[in-house]
Amino acid sequence: MSEQIFLPRSEAEAEAIAHDALPLIRRAGLGDAGHIADVFLAARAGMTYLPRLHSDEETRAWIAGVMLPASQVWVAELHGRIAGFACLNGDWLDHLYVTPAAQGRGIGTALLGHAKEAHPHVLDLHVFQQNDGARRFYERHGFILVEERDGSGNEENLPDAHYRWRSAGTPHAP
Repeated sequence: MSEQIFLPRSEAEAEAIAHDALPLIRRAGLGDAGHIADVFLAARAGMTYLPRLHSDEETRAWIAGVMLPASQVWVAELHGRIAGFACLNGDWLDHLYVTPAAQGRGIGTALLGHAKEAHPHVLDLHVFQQNDGARRFYERHGFILVEERDGSGNEENLPDAHYRWRSAGTPHAP
């Protein structure tokens, strides 16, 4: 898999990336699996309502053997380290996680912006209903609640919510 790096749109953006004011967004490679797993595990550790269904080793094997090969995964780097990632599967944003130490620095916004650029018409996602911070984040970025579900659609069996973003001018399905 060739590494893709998105070039800055302006000299000011290039300067901000160079000084780590903005993250560098690039396509993940298999060599990033361990760092992506570190972000995933750290972010989910703060979600105390989640049941622990898999060991760290099982999660790492799933990221390396299933998620990375089957999806488009993008990482955000700050100070040369992966601080967050977004996983796209078709028009679905399956995962967007930022390490707790880097939250509040625009990394999630940058990754979400990249996902919207990669799928400029419509983007869907599920979020746990208890994850109020994520729900506010997605709503702030133009996602609309489509449906709340009882949790039978996820392995955690926790109530979740389906959100959808549409770009301006994208027609709604009948």
